[in-house]
Amino acid sequence: MAKAIYQLDPLTCPSCIKKIETTLNKTAGVESAKVLFSLSKVKVEFDGSKVNGKELEMKITKLGYPVLSSKVS
Repeated sequence: MAKAIYQLDPLTCPSCIKKIETTLNKTAGVESAKVLFSLSKVKVEFDGSKVNGKELEMKITKLGYPVLSSKVS
């Protein structure tokens, strides 16, 4: 299982959390996605054979939340 942490611009609303988590959790290969609102970070556990970190980053960006940095392991 791979893990990724994405640093976002400061999040300003609780609906941001739901939007990001719902989209990522519906993505094939994602085991769990959790937004840390106060830190403006997204933590994702995923199956690297089904989806990669760059694809997940693109999904977050397409929702309107630019990724400032990422760490995939």
